[in-house]
Formats: sequence, C-alpha cells, structure tokens
Amino acid sequence: MIIKIVTSDRIEQFFASLDATWEVRVPIMLPDGTRTISSRSSGPLALHGGAVAGKPTAAFFPQHGTIFTAVGSGFQEPAAPTRPLFILGFTPRDLACLRFIDRFFADGFSDDLYLRLRKNAVVAGISGNCGLGGTLLPPAGGDCDLEFFWEGSGWLVIPHSSAGEACVSGLPDSAPPEAVERYRQAAMTPPHENDRLVRRASELLRSTSVPDSFWAEIGDRCIACTGCNLACPTCTCFGVQDWRSATQTERSRMWDSCQLDGFMREAGGHNPLGSEAERTRRRIHHKLAADPEKWGEISCFVCGRCDSACPTGIGIVAVARELVARFG
Repeated sequence: MIIKIVTSDRIEQFFASLDATWEVRVPIMLPDGTRTISSRSSGPLALHGGAVAGKPTAAFFPQHGTIFTAVGSGFQEPAAPTRPLFILGFTPRDLACLRFIDRFFADGFSDDLYLRLRKNAVVAGISGNCGLGGTLLPPAGGDCDLEFFWEGSGWLVIPHSSAGEACVSGLPDSAPPEAVERYRQAAMTPPHENDRLVRRASELLRSTSVPDSFWAEIGDRCIACTGCNLACPTCTCFGVQDWRSATQTERSRMWDSCQLDGFMREAGGHNPLGSEAERTRRRIHHKLAADPEKWGEISCFVCGRCDSACPTGIGIVAVARELVARFG
C-alpha cells in the first residue's frame, strides 16, 4: 500500500497542483461558520469538522439539473464537464452512500445525467481524528479513489485506485512507520451503537407488524419541512418540469420529497400516500425494509444528517430507537 504524507502548510499547494487536470472541490468554511464542499476560491479550507451538513452526493445528483433545452425543432443536452471532478470531503459513511447511489443510477437504464458528472471523477475520502471536536472518523478503505487521514501532525494520503495514484505521484514524502501504524489501528474501530440500532429496526420492520398507530404517532410530529430528504445522501426521488420562455423550453429535474402531500398524488386525485402517517412510514420503511429486499443492504448508512435536520425529532436513528424500545 502506498501511503504518503502532506503537512498542513503544504495541503493548499497540493490541491493547487491538481487544478490543471481536475475541477477541484474541497470542504470550505462559509461566512456563517458552516462548512460545505465547493471550489477553493469560495472560502477558506476547512478539512476538520467531520461531515458537512449538505448531502455530498449532490456533486453528481444536484438539486436542480437541466435535462435538455429545446429551441425551435431541435434540442440540446447539457455539455459534458471540461474537466472531471476531484472532490474531497466524503466521510466513510458518505462514501457508503455514494457507493449505493452509484448502483442505483446505473441499474437498468443508466442515468446519463448522473454518469456525465460521475464519470472519471476522483472521489477523496476524509478520515482520522478530524471529526467534530476531533473525534475519530475510521479509515474509508477501498470505497474511494484517494483517502486523507489526519494523524495529528499531517495528512496521510492513501490512494485506493489508479486515479488516486496519479493524483499523488508528485508527492515526495512517504509516511513514517508510526503514522502508518496509527492508520492501521484506526481501521479496527468497532461498529457504532447507532449502526446496531438501525440494523435491529430493519429486522423488526421486515419480520413483525408495526401497528398503524405507531406511524400515526410519528407522522403527527412531521411538519413536512422536507429537511430529511434534502439532507439524505441516498434520497434519489425527483420530479420533472418544463420551463418555457419566448425562445426556448428547458426540461429539468429537481429533488422531490416523499414527505410532501403531492408526492404520489395521481392525476385523477387519488393519493396512495394520502396521510402523513403513510408518508412517514414509507420514508422509514423504504430505507430499512424495502431497499434491503431489492439491493441487499439498508440504504441508511447512519450519516446522521436527517436526525440533525429534523426539527421535531423523527430522523431515522430517532425513529429506529423508538421502534426497538417499543417492539423489540
């Protein structure tokens, strides 16, 4: 395994060296003190702090994306990026989310809008003692092309693909043995309690009948703010709309939310998810029960964003905790 090291005073220089080949996006600090993944010119570098609040998978599945523009009798699809993305800031849990939606958008009819951005992109994970308050983010391993592991005095840079190796080919310094050993020890971190909690909730939903009264109770707390869906890296629902001007028509897609009343309302007026209880049940059941049946894995990777975003306390971990406490 190739492991190199970059000190904090040289990290900006390293990212600058990638600009000629890639469109580089990294975690930066916004004026309001929050962090997001954006271009280096958008704000000061902010690698420490764990997961960013927004969904990192928006780099490839943006909130709004043009499908095509029609002018006269012809139409034009969006141009491919001039440079592939180099994007740093995915935590190990975020990388698991990305792996899942990579499968989703490539299944059956491949989604060309997603793959146009995802193709040739270099995805860099971030790990080590750089989480919120200096907590440990376990090593990401092979879920990324390149990994940045904070070991206390610098960033260990570990390529996990040929694209990752190309990025670090100009780095002169190999990591010292004691730093490499810290990386190996961190990889032995046991699963978090919330992972076990969500797995148990999934088992309950797939093997027992949770009464409708439970979902009515949970649904009564929902204010349909859609924060859970807007924050979730594995939410993939979208609507399609046309915008017409005097000269052209643009067809685009935009994220949708299963918590909204009109999410499944049919043209004739029937709504199979006509109550908040049914919509809330679908949101949880989809991640913890339906997706394991279809994909062989739970599609909640316990990133914590929905629990942080929900103002009424019905994120997936919170609901899983109630399910386990009351039913098993």
